[in-house]
Amino acid sequence: MAHPKRKISKTRRDKRRTHYKASAPTLSTCTTTGTVHLRHRAYLVDGNLFYKGKLVVESNKSE
Repeated sequence: MAHPKRKISKTRRDKRRTHYKASAPTLSTCTTTGTVHLRHRAYLVDGNLFYKGKLVVESNKSE
């Protein structure tokens, strides 16, 4: 295996990695329920599971 001839300093290593940064998640507002949720994810509203504005799993809570 190849080995580096010299040690790469922390400064040089970190300069190379500067463009990797955390980004804010993309959020959407549901047209049916009006809740803000992560895109391409199912989300809960009052115990019911929605995806793309459609009811996927209904809660069976008897109150």
